[in-house]
Amino acid sequence: MSEELSLGDPMRPRKKKLSRGSIRRRKSTNIFVAFFIDLVVVIGAALVLSLLIKSFLIRSFFIPSGSMLETLQIDDRIIVNQLTPALYPIERGDVVVFKDPGGWLGPDVSEPTDPLVVSVDWFLSAFGITAPDSKQHLVKRVIGIAGDKVICCDADGKLTINGVPITEPYISAGQPPSAIEFEIEVPPGSLWVMGDNRGNSEDSRYHGDLPSKGFVSTDWVVGRAMVISWPFENWAWLDNYPDVFKNIPKP
Repeated sequence: MSEELSLGDPMRPRKKKLSRGSIRRRKSTNIFVAFFIDLVVVIGAALVLSLLIKSFLIRSFFIPSGSMLETLQIDDRIIVNQLTPALYPIERGDVVVFKDPGGWLGPDVSEPTDPLVVSVDWFLSAFGITAPDSKQHLVKRVIGIAGDKVICCDADGKLTINGVPITEPYISAGQPPSAIEFEIEVPPGSLWVMGDNRGNSEDSRYHGDLPSKGFVSTDWVVGRAMVISWPFENWAWLDNYPDVFKNIPKP
């Protein structure tokens, strides 16, 4: 005959009572674990969102040269709107970032780097935190769009676009619009670009002997530079000076 233990039977195993200190420690551990999980989820979501934004909307670049002085300083970081020209047309005066159309940067602009640094840089660049490929891109100001006839220079030493002279306030102080005379007509789907530092910018003027004839296909454009994001003291929206080009007739 089996015997059942009664509730009051001293042989029945009893649950061990936790002390108040143990309860507090367990609660603290649970709170820490929950906080850690929330933190991982938030960071992961932010990185995924950053990746999507960088892939489709905006991304950052740094300025490797002085061709856009005084508008852009060397090592400035800029935010680029990648919806231009995919959804929004490029306009005269826009500062654009574009890939090398071929031969503008020379045969090789890469720099040997430690493999670990390259790997970390590649990972961070996927989220727009770094911009390791900035030196494989160029930053210039759009002067002529498809169909425009751009001539340098008139009797007053000004550029003319479709017969209308323009005064360019963005050019570095004391520099002429161009020390090189030229007369071009921008072909369809292309741009004529020039640096604001006209005396030290190897832009469209210097690449007429290449297959592109110095023009930049809109297919090579990554986007329009919108703002200087770093260093903080240089923070500024990048103007495309609509008043400079407002009287230019259509080609």
